[in-house]
Amino acid sequence: MCGIAGIVSHSPVNIDLYESLSVLQHRGQDAAGIVTCDQGRFYMRKANGLVRDVFYSQHIKKLIGNMGIAHVRYPTAGCSSSLEAQPFYVNSPYGIALAHNGNLTNTEALKEELFMEDLRHLNTESDTEALLNVFAHELATLARPAFDRDAIFKAVSAVHRRCRGGYAVIAMIVGKGILAFRDPNGIRPVVYGKRETKAGVEYMVASESVALQAQGFELVRDLAPGEAVFIDQDCQLYSQQCAENPKLVPCIFEYVYFARPDSIIDNVSVYKARLRMGKTLVQKILRERPDHDIDVVIPIPDTSRSTALEVAYHLNVKYREGFIKNRYIGRTFIMPGQQERKKSVRQKLNPIGLEFSGKNVLLVDDSIVRGTTSKQIIQMAREAGAKKVYMASAAPPVRYPNVYGIDMPAPEEFVAHNRTVEEIGELIGADWLIYQDLEDLVAAVNKGNKTLSEFDCSCFDGKYITNDIDSKYFRRLQDKRNDAAKQDVEDRSASETVEL
Repeated sequence: MCGIAGIVSHSPVNIDLYESLSVLQHRGQDAAGIVTCDQGRFYMRKANGLVRDVFYSQHIKKLIGNMGIAHVRYPTAGCSSSLEAQPFYVNSPYGIALAHNGNLTNTEALKEELFMEDLRHLNTESDTEALLNVFAHELATLARPAFDRDAIFKAVSAVHRRCRGGYAVIAMIVGKGILAFRDPNGIRPVVYGKRETKAGVEYMVASESVALQAQGFELVRDLAPGEAVFIDQDCQLYSQQCAENPKLVPCIFEYVYFARPDSIIDNVSVYKARLRMGKTLVQKILRERPDHDIDVVIPIPDTSRSTALEVAYHLNVKYREGFIKNRYIGRTFIMPGQQERKKSVRQKLNPIGLEFSGKNVLLVDDSIVRGTTSKQIIQMAREAGAKKVYMASAAPPVRYPNVYGIDMPAPEEFVAHNRTVEEIGELIGADWLIYQDLEDLVAAVNKGNKTLSEFDCSCFDGKYITNDIDSKYFRRLQDKRNDAAKQDVEDRSASETVEL
């Protein structure tokens, strides 16, 4: 999962892009990058690290120009080497910089096609580099003898035919403009907005509406699945449907965990959806434990707060902030290795003993993936004096990998893999564990936009909308995504450097 942003303006965009990445930092903590364009040249800065650590004033000053794109990276395909920080760049045709959020499921086949048929060389394991080269090859074929918008949209159509998976893409063509497009199933989110200035209208594209709002842009709408939007350097916007059979199937995990609560995705308020998750979750709690002895509801900060508030309200018990979060520690779910995740939990959260001592506590979390964090948090609650510790998950058990851009491990690393709810509860040390039912989760999100008839729930139900996921793919995924494999890649790439 990554964050993307792009702006075409009548004035320099460097500060707006930097601030947009800061707003989207929750979507990726591994690397950050910005590319701007001025007078036919690109200006780039990218490196591993948080936005605040990658960009200093001397870097921002050098990012000149009135249009640019930006990216925060969370590694899925490939590794977390600085070589794979985005945006990527190719010099032909014209000069194109590109960044994307998501994951291609046919990357290996694309790499072979690109090498054998398109005669293009890839320098990394990143699927983004593969996607960029597919687009560049198609545009080079179509944009002759002269550049035109139709060629851009036809190139996007070719990308849709050749690439499979979930992707939201933003690209910049030297001296031409900025392009954004969404996969034919609309799995990954992307929106655009406009800002009225004295010089005229300006446009911005981003992963989440909150990034637009923070920079004073008015949300216009989400890109439709398969749709492409092109904004030329004179701030003229053009859009076109580029997929043959588009169908909106957004990732439901965006609403559960990844997106900020103040964002609106496909006309659904993330905050309201999480409140509704709490309401349906408490209904299940009361069905299973009508005579519960819960004294207090405590959220695992930050994502589960909205859900926990609603649970406490409908249970008619106290809601308390029992854990204080160190805001200088990143999100443990998206840290690359198990040892680092384990180390970070106690650095990240500290219990307030008064809220636990002598009480039966219901901890509410957005989801449980590996169980590592949950087990340590439950232990911390007991050490703080809790009599009983119950755990509730706003999402169903995660039993399958997410292949469309969320770095969920091989099935064997899921705590829910081949285990009953009772066995999971025992393993993480809870006195009682309850999960949201999938139909209730879907209903909680769907209520915000009744036109959403289907969601990508593959990590819960194992149903993959692209219909190209089989046991062979899972074996390759396991080789790449399990913690041991990631550590091996990190060790091998430790000496790599990039001159920026």
